[in-house]
Amino acid sequence: MNYYKKQRYVGMIRDNWSVTNLFLVIQIIVYLLMTLMGGSENPYVLMAFGAKVNGLVALGQYWRLVTPIFIHIGIAHLVMNSLFLYYLGNEMERILGSGRFFVVYLLSGIMGNVCSFAFSNALSAGASTSLFGLFGVILYLAYKHSYVRSFNYLGKTYGPLIILNVIFGFLNSGVDNFGHIGGLLGGFLVTAIVSFHGDQNTKLVERILAVITYVIVFLLLFRLGMSKVLY
Repeated sequence: MNYYKKQRYVGMIRDNWSVTNLFLVIQIIVYLLMTLMGGSENPYVLMAFGAKVNGLVALGQYWRLVTPIFIHIGIAHLVMNSLFLYYLGNEMERILGSGRFFVVYLLSGIMGNVCSFAFSNALSAGASTSLFGLFGVILYLAYKHSYVRSFNYLGKTYGPLIILNVIFGFLNSGVDNFGHIGGLLGGFLVTAIVSFHGDQNTKLVERILAVITYVIVFLLLFRLGMSKVLY
């Protein structure tokens, strides 16, 4: 490969770099590895790669509150979440900035998974806990910063979609709706903490209260999940 062609490829990668696209690459690689190991719908493969299994979380495998974010059950699950992440994720990353987006995405997913741990005994996995966290971002921005026209527009655009998704989750037994609701709450709270670049309206005391609320909710949900498994 000559120098100019190499520089062109490097430039293309640099121009398309984002935390969103990094997360996309990770979940696609994980899916391919799971397929090679026996299939992403095989429960033993899912457990081996880190799906949420309440009994194993209770035994101390707390990393299972994080790893399910990058695991998907079947190709349809992967494609649907990947498309959603690509479009909405990159949009939210442009608003929040890459560092804030990274924090919001992961902490939303963790809150979603601990909520699932508290209320659902089913083995579960998927990026939807974090994706609902992005809905939480939109709700917070539209609520707290409605004076920003684009945030107000996002709220009006996605508000009905959020409501429909929550309702659909309750009607469909195959959907981990508790994970979705936890992710939604997590995204709202974490956005209240990190906000977006240039925000001068959010006071320090509001951010501190959001941190305290996130921690308390997380600990209560974790304790509830542990009590159901151990007792």
